Amino acid sequence: MIYISKDFRINEEIRVREVRVVDAEGNQIGIMPTREALRLAEEKQLDLVEIAPQARPPVCRIMDFGKYKYEQSKRDKEARKKQHIINIKEVKLRPNIEDHDFHVKARNAARFLKDGDKVKATIMFRGREIVHTQLGHQLLTRLAEQVKDIANVERQPKLEGKNMIMILAPRQDALKQENKND
Repeated sequence: MIYISKDFRINEEIRVREVRVVDAEGNQIGIMPTREALRLAEEKQLDLVEIAPQARPPVCRIMDFGKYKYEQSKRDKEARKKQHIINIKEVKLRPNIEDHDFHVKARNAARFLKDGDKVKATIMFRGREIVHTQLGHQLLTRLAEQVKDIANVERQPKLEGKNMIMILAPRQDALKQENKND
């Protein structure tokens, strides 16, 4: 299949003296004057489409242009459907979080990662808690350890203002395994 750029010329818009012509099945017809190629396309009730304007002489294909545009839009739509947009979900923690609350947050992070989203884990320090940044670092390390089978640490824990942030990304092999189980 020959893919055509978005700004192609068709029929009378082709302004060169001679072109290399390819028929609808992809067979080379040869180099001929543009008028003759247009006449050939009209006989078959098809369009002459310039597919390689940079070539010498330019390459033109005899095809049903409307049908081609329709199929191209269908292919583009299908490709967009298969795309997965990665979102960043945030899990906020405090340095003195209780065990049960920590496990709830870890489960939420695991669920987000299984859905294919990245997780931004944030430890929020208030007041004098900021002098105990090692507690926040330990907490984020513990979270990463809990989800290590489904996530990679994309960005190590780092202090930004009064928050410590770590970003977790879903592991591709874990996602593929999850999709096979569905």
